[in-house]
Parts: sequence; structure tokens; C-alpha cells
Amino acid sequence: MTARKLILPLLIAALLASCSDSDQKAAGAPGAGAPGAGAPGAGAPGGGQRPPSPVSVLTMKKSDQPVTTVLSGRAEAFQTASIRPRVGGIIKEIPVKEGSFVKAGDLLYKIDDETYLASLAEAQAELEKAQVSVPAAEANLQRYQRLANSGASQKEYEDAQTTLLQAKASVSQAKAALQTSQINVGLTEVRAPFDGVTSATAFSVGNVVTASQADSLMTLRQINPIYIQLNESSVNLLRLQKAIASGTLSEREKGEGTDIHLALEDGSEYPESGKLDMSEMAVSTTTGTVSIRTLFDNPKNTILPGMYVRATITVGKESGYLIPQRAASRNANGDLTAKFVTADNKVETRTFRSSSLSGNNWLVTDDVADGDKLILDGFQGITEGATVKPVAADVDDKGFVVEKPADANASAPAPKS
Repeated sequence: MTARKLILPLLIAALLASCSDSDQKAAGAPGAGAPGAGAPGAGAPGGGQRPPSPVSVLTMKKSDQPVTTVLSGRAEAFQTASIRPRVGGIIKEIPVKEGSFVKAGDLLYKIDDETYLASLAEAQAELEKAQVSVPAAEANLQRYQRLANSGASQKEYEDAQTTLLQAKASVSQAKAALQTSQINVGLTEVRAPFDGVTSATAFSVGNVVTASQADSLMTLRQINPIYIQLNESSVNLLRLQKAIASGTLSEREKGEGTDIHLALEDGSEYPESGKLDMSEMAVSTTTGTVSIRTLFDNPKNTILPGMYVRATITVGKESGYLIPQRAASRNANGDLTAKFVTADNKVETRTFRSSSLSGNNWLVTDDVADGDKLILDGFQGITEGATVKPVAADVDDKGFVVEKPADANASAPAPKS
């Protein structure tokens, strides 16, 4: 009786455990052999492969595009003058503020002029004295002319002529001395020769200065307009000349001018466009470059002398295909590479051994045809030969990829029957 009581609970526990195990297998518990999360093909419906990755593509079209070159350079003042005194004396006044903008003719320094005013008064008196002697000499000459036939000798007549000439020469000399004194009085006021910005002054009120001294009082710089000094490699110039001679690169038409744009040190674009001012017709023996000077308006004084800039110059036009810089890269040999989508939607990498800069794009002429699809975005995670889903797109002025709107007829739902 006791054994029967012990066996019955054991049978019930075994039965419950068997039912629990069956329930777990039916629910697809891990390790039970039923298709679960780790089974092959679980990531896609019906065990199929992943759908093709969408990529933004640009349809290529051949056209005439500007060919540009980017050069580095430094800003230089349009005019620079070291201000020095032309007369000596004690500095009496410095009305200009250091580092300020001045106009041509503005007073920079005032030198004590008391000595020069006294010399001016003395020169004026000497002129008046010389002018008084002229009428007396003329009257004396006329008297000897009347007495020429009544006893006056030829020598006396000639002496009277000489006296008159000497009196007139004394007047001319006195006028020159007066003019010199007037100039010296004016030179006690040191004025700006042109519009510009002043530097710090090297002298103060009470200092004694001398005429044409070695040390300048200050430096005046004109920065509107302003020069941008660029340097171009002689090798690049030879390449441009050969491209123009062969006809692959057409020169800018007469009257178009040279299109030059600047990028400042912080990467921002300077709003004013410049023009070519001068190009050295010689190559530097130390750097192998040709110096090119350009001129820019600088109304807001944004560009300062010594500032580093990058200039983009349009050198001509060439017929080809534009590849945005964001869609291209360089291989180990330095050649340009880009990814395209083939007719069967496969990824294909193309290498271009020859390319030119055109604004924010690369201009290529070989291994591209009208209608080819260039991958703009999404190519970082795809491999060569992978199947992709091309999505028509374009690149805006700021370099961002913008998808083109789909055809309204294609996207509209089919009418229900």
C-alpha cells in the first residue's frame, strides 16, 4: 500500500514534465530543431536574399565647361609709403590716430614752423628790395639813350643796360628764394599722399626730426583696391600652353576678361571678383614658379596685407563630363577614380588618368559616354560588382546631393477596377 502511494506521484510528475517539453518544442524553443531566429534565410521573407541597396546617381551629359586652376598667394597693399619729413624741426602736433584710415591730404604731423615763417618774411623783403631797383635802372637806360648823340659815351650806355639786366635778375632770384621759403613752410605740415591706413607712429610730440632722415615717421598703406600675389608652376603653364595649342582647351574669348575668385583663410568665399594685373615673363630660379599679380576691390577692407588666400582662375573651356569632387577619389597612383552603375545595375569602378579642375568638379573626357550613371552617394558601403538600385539625383550649388522628384504618372497608384 505504501509503495503504491509513492509510485503514483512519480508517474504524475513524469507526465507533467513530458507535456512541458512538448509545449516548448511546439513554441520553437532554441535548440529544439524548429526554424528559429538563427535558422538560414530568417532575415528575409521566404528565405530570400536582401534587396539591392539604393544609391544616388547622376546621369552624365557632355558639355563645354570652364577649366580652372587653384593657386595660393598673399595679399599686398596697392600702395605703400614710408612717411618721412622733408624739413627739420620739432614735432608740434600729431593729429592723426594710429591705425586709422585717412584721406589724401589729411594732416599727419605738424612740425614747428616759426623759423620757416621768419625765413619767408625775409625772402619777401628781399623781393621787394629787388623790385624797387628795376624802375631806376630802366630810367637811367632811357636817359643814356637820349644822350647818345649829345655827348654820352657808348660805354655809359652799355653800363646802363647791364645795370638793368642785373636788377631784373635780382628780382628773379628773390622770387625763387621766396618760393623756396613758401615750400618749406608748407612742408612743416606732413600730409597723407593717398588714401590709406596708418601704422603706429615711431615719433611723438617734442621729438626733433631732420629732413629726409633714415627713420620713417610711420607707414601708410592703401588697401582698396588690393593686390593678390600668386605663384604658378612653370610646368603647369607649359601644360596649359600645349592644351591650347592642340585645341583640347579653348582660350577665353576676347572681352570676357579673366575670371578670378578668392577663398579666404577661414574657407569663406570673397564676394568680389578680380582681374589679372600683371604676369612676370620670367621663371624664378629658386622656386620654379611664375609670379602673377591680380587686383581686387576691397571696399570693406576685408583683405589685409599679408593675408593668405587661395585663388581660382578660369583659364579656358573644354568639352567633357563633370564628376563632382564628392563622388571621386584618388588611387595609390594618384589617378582619379569613380563608381558607375552598369546597364544591369552592377557597381563598376572606372579610372581616369587625365582630369582637369572645373570649379568644384573634375572634368574628364575619356571612358565616359552620355547616359552613364555616376554614383554620387551611398557607394562607401558597396563593393565592386554589387547589385544596386539607382535613384536619380543631382548636386546643388553647395555640393549637396538632391534627389530628383519621381515621375508623377509612374508614382500614381493604378486605378481600381
